[in-house]
Order: sequence, then structure tokens, then C-alpha cells
Amino acid sequence: MSLRVGLIGRGMAGTVFHAPLIRAAEGLELVAIAGSAEAAGVIADPDVDLVVIATPNQTHYPLAEAALEAGKDVVVDKPLAVSVEEADALIALAAARGRRLSVFHNRRWDGDFLTVQEVIASERLGEVMLFEAHWDRLRLQIKQGWREVPADGAGLLNDLGPHMIDQALLLFGMPEAVMADVALQRAAAAVDDYFDVTLIYGRRRVRLCASTLVAAPRPRFAVHGTGGSFVKYGLDPQEAALKGGGSPGDVGFGEDDPGSYGVLTLADGVSERVPTRVGRYLGFYEAVARGEVPVPAADGRASLHLIDLARQSARAGRKIPLL
Repeated sequence: MSLRVGLIGRGMAGTVFHAPLIRAAEGLELVAIAGSAEAAGVIADPDVDLVVIATPNQTHYPLAEAALEAGKDVVVDKPLAVSVEEADALIALAAARGRRLSVFHNRRWDGDFLTVQEVIASERLGEVMLFEAHWDRLRLQIKQGWREVPADGAGLLNDLGPHMIDQALLLFGMPEAVMADVALQRAAAAVDDYFDVTLIYGRRRVRLCASTLVAAPRPRFAVHGTGGSFVKYGLDPQEAALKGGGSPGDVGFGEDDPGSYGVLTLADGVSERVPTRVGRYLGFYEAVARGEVPVPAADGRASLHLIDLARQSARAGRKIPLL
């Protein structure tokens, strides 16, 4: 019997990402789609088993709270909430109601990130000392919408930070300290449009950087260890394919252009191209259909905690240790 899904969110997140993936996942049936104004109807619908929330960040907490109170399993698009306190309340409520609560950190299934995981696990890089991830865009004009308006949950760090921090935590766990620079660089910017966050792990440094004023993007990933380096340019192709009307069932979906394969350079100077793993966002919803929690809410909470510390560091101009 299929799990019946109600999707709240008619914007890009709902229509471009979630709806195609839900429809493509065996064992899931998309039975309702609504905007925020019609959310109450979806949440109360007895024919809905799982509520997916793909609405503006500020609405994640109240909608998820209502869905959990109604006895539904819940998937929330990143970030889980706009504060650690809200995340804690949702986690406690899900436990009290015995419901599944997951956050859509779909970038765990980016092909380039899967490849980075594989290269690090192979130990060919030796001990990783410097990990850098960049997410660069050239967006001179302020894009209309809630992300660019000063409010809780707005800004680039709240938009891309959850994905990038989640990937770092998967690879290295929680850091010892955080040091960050967060800025507004475009003349008309009202919220942050640049960040450079360093996670400190003893001798290892993990730098997570994003900018809206980069015409020639830096490497998406650059991993340097005692045994060599792995450098990969270009973004995973799944988002572009979905925006173009593609489907996870299409031939070649999630496959990288061979010209964008990363390069592994060993300490002896020998280099080789490393084929990129096929990206597979569908894996998230396949896990949901199996009754699993593909990304625990606690992982979403951890990302929010580090975002808070990054903002504290940027304001204070110093390193902030984890307690």
C-alpha cells in the first residue's frame, strides 16, 4: 500500500524538487498539493499520511508543528526551522507523537558529493587537512522574494549554509570551533549575500564559502590531504534538469559531463580523472517510502546550531568554540 503524500508549497521547491521526486518514488502517492493558505486542509485530510513542507523558511515550524499534532509523518525542506529552539520543539513533538520527522538535505545525494565521500573513504588522500566547498553565483540584481527580505530565515547563509554544513558534518562530524565572515556585498542587498565559514577540527580546516558576485566559479570541492588532492568543478546537474522539466526517470538523469570530472593528484604528482558518481535525489524519497528517516531532524538541528555560531563569530570577529 502506497504512502499518501500531501505537499504544501506551490513555489520552486515544491513544484521543481519535491513533486517530481515524490511522483517518481515507488511506494509514494502524491494525493494533494496546496499553497500555504490551504495548508490546514491538507494537514487535516484523513487521506494524507505524510505531509511535505516546501514553503518559506519562517513557515516551516508552524506547519510542521500542526502536521505532527495531527498525527502525520513530516518532511520539511531545509532548513528544518529558523532557530535551534524551534528545531528542538519539533524534535520533541515528533518523539511524543511517535511520528517520523525528516529534513530535505537532498544535497547528500549530489553526484559530486558522493564522489568526494568515495575518494576520502579510499584513503588515497591520506589524512585530510583542508576541505573547501564553494557555491558561487553571479547574481548582480536582488532577486525578488522572501529570501532577500530581512527576517528570520532569510539570507544566503540560511539558504545554502544548511546544505554545505550538512555535507561537512557527514564527512567530519561536529567541529571544535567555528570562525566566520558573513557580509552584504551587493549595493542593494538587505540580507547577507556572502559567507566564508571555517569549521575547526584540530589541525584540519573545513571552509564553506558562497558568493553572489563570482563570474568564474571556484572549485565546487577541493580536498587536500597528506597523500594528495582532489579538485572538482561544476554543480551537480540534477537541479538544472528538474528546472528544465526533467524527471528522475529520464535517461542520463543525474549523470555528470565527463569534461567536469574531478581530478585526483597524488603526492608523487601523478594525476587521474575520477568519474563522478551519478547523483540521485530520488534516494531520499525512496527511503521515506521504505519507512525510514533519510535525514534525521537532529542533523537539521546541528546545521542550525552551526549557523547560529557562524553568525555569532561574524558579529564578534573571533573564533567561537562549541560548548
